[in-house]
Amino acid sequence: MTGRLAPLRAARAALSLGRRAAGGLAVAAFALTMVSGTAPALAGWLVKKVIDDLTRPGGAPDPGRAVWLGVASAAVAGGGLVVGYAGGLLATRMQNAVTLHVQERLYARINGFAGLHRFEDPAFADRLRLAEDAATDAPAMLAEFTLAVVRSVVGIASFVAVLHAVWPPMNALLAIVAVTAVAVQLTVARRESEMIQANTATQRRQLMYRRLLTDHAVAKEVRVFGLGDFFRVRMLGALRRANQAEAGVRTRAAVLQSGMAAAGAVVAAIGIGVVIARAIRGDVTAGDVTLFLTAVAAVQSATLTIVGQVQAAARSTRLFASYLDVMEAPEAMPDGVGVPGPLRTGIVLEDVWFRYDHSGPWILKGVDLTIPAGRSLGLVGRNGAGKSTIVKLLCRFYDPQRGRILWDGVDLRAYSVADLRRRIATAFQDFQVYDLTIAENIGVGALDRLGDRTAYARAAALAGLDGDVAALPRRYETLLSRAFFHDDAEEAGVSLSGGQNQRLALARTLMREDADLIILDEPSSGLDPQAEHHVYATLGEYRSGRTSVLISHRLGAMRGADLIVVLADGVVVERGTHEELVAGAGVYAGLYALQAASYREDSPAHAVPGGPR
Repeated sequence: MTGRLAPLRAARAALSLGRRAAGGLAVAAFALTMVSGTAPALAGWLVKKVIDDLTRPGGAPDPGRAVWLGVASAAVAGGGLVVGYAGGLLATRMQNAVTLHVQERLYARINGFAGLHRFEDPAFADRLRLAEDAATDAPAMLAEFTLAVVRSVVGIASFVAVLHAVWPPMNALLAIVAVTAVAVQLTVARRESEMIQANTATQRRQLMYRRLLTDHAVAKEVRVFGLGDFFRVRMLGALRRANQAEAGVRTRAAVLQSGMAAAGAVVAAIGIGVVIARAIRGDVTAGDVTLFLTAVAAVQSATLTIVGQVQAAARSTRLFASYLDVMEAPEAMPDGVGVPGPLRTGIVLEDVWFRYDHSGPWILKGVDLTIPAGRSLGLVGRNGAGKSTIVKLLCRFYDPQRGRILWDGVDLRAYSVADLRRRIATAFQDFQVYDLTIAENIGVGALDRLGDRTAYARAAALAGLDGDVAALPRRYETLLSRAFFHDDAEEAGVSLSGGQNQRLALARTLMREDADLIILDEPSSGLDPQAEHHVYATLGEYRSGRTSVLISHRLGAMRGADLIVVLADGVVVERGTHEELVAGAGVYAGLYALQAASYREDSPAHAVPGGPR
């Protein structure tokens, strides 16, 4: 969002969201704010009447009237405070409602990005971080700003007549100072928002280094390689650059704001001097002087409130443009509308070309591949050959730039992404262990059966994890996190081993018992030989009669595949059964021979470096 009208558009959008979210709370808060804004002027007028009665020349004051006016003044001031507190309570509830509504919309939009393009774009990552901050801050800040403006304007309007009656030029002087101060604050707000946006990437890097210094997942490597000071220096460097940029903006702002404060003090001094001189001449009463002093102080205080809120509101509004950018970002991968049926004939890749960036290298260069329904396919190749990329395309995290992928003869792009993925169960190589219980970590594989203890116990058994879970005191209710205590007990969670975590991720995949396509990307890379044997034995039974894709660098795991496809440099270079490929003299046979040699005692792989062979 660019141009001079962008902040105004962002402000209208933020206020519109606030109005929809707060509803009646906003109306009530504004009403109470207006009432509380008139209380100081009314109380000041009553005090003036008391002083005038007490200082009336040539006559004794009426004690009863003076006392009544004093009590009324105190009652009005106290009532104004009570109404103000009530309005503040409603304003807080309104801000909470607005923040909840805005964040709900933001994260619903983020979840709506079907592909991975947006999450791998650094520029969009910066906008997303600003949007998250703006979603928390901007609508509530604008609501607070609007209430503050209403309260201040009502208060100023209540005293304008007083200032006009005592010395009319005072209103003009105060207005000039106020308008200039608002212009100054808008300039400061623009510079602050520009600084925040420019600092976003630096702060994101600083947060990354900070996470590396505190995250238990990387604590071992940080310590064994002595990376603590390396990351600490980089973190402090990023923080120092961000602080320097912020300090420069704050310094300029302080100079401008100090100048405006001095101008306000000069104007107040001029007005007070003139009115005191008029009182000495007898042109105004002592009560008028008191009310004038009160009015000047109140108007300047209200103006300062508005000016201070203008800066915060303008900065938040400019940052809210990032929120609108995220909400209005077009989908990089359009969704389809069709619903895929059960896989009957198979999946076909026709001349598929793909690269992650338009200026980057091609990862796939015209892949032709058929995965027959009910059969198992093994994908083999060196790192970077394109195996995991094919998995991402099958899950429709991306669409090929050329060619197409067919599900029973229909292009995947014609299907609803959500409906397509419901028919796929995938165990990723870079799996995630969530800070949830074991039951929840497994159960999220099929949310509609999250509470089905039988289902996730069966999935854990298939993955060979049930014995490990049974050894834990809380079994499936064990929290897999050391960052939190369990919800219903002051008991810290646990951390599983790498192999146990991999079996946990596999169990999550196996929760989808009705999946048409099963994709297993290195499902045994972290397992010991016994666990690996168990997993492949149970997976063989589970995959029987199902369409499946297996990726593994352990070629012995490919024996059970109906068809093995070898990728090299983005194309299919070999295909066949394990026996057929081993009998050949191609890439697969070479990789298999190399692995087999590492298990022979007379192999160079078993030789001691520098020793006899």
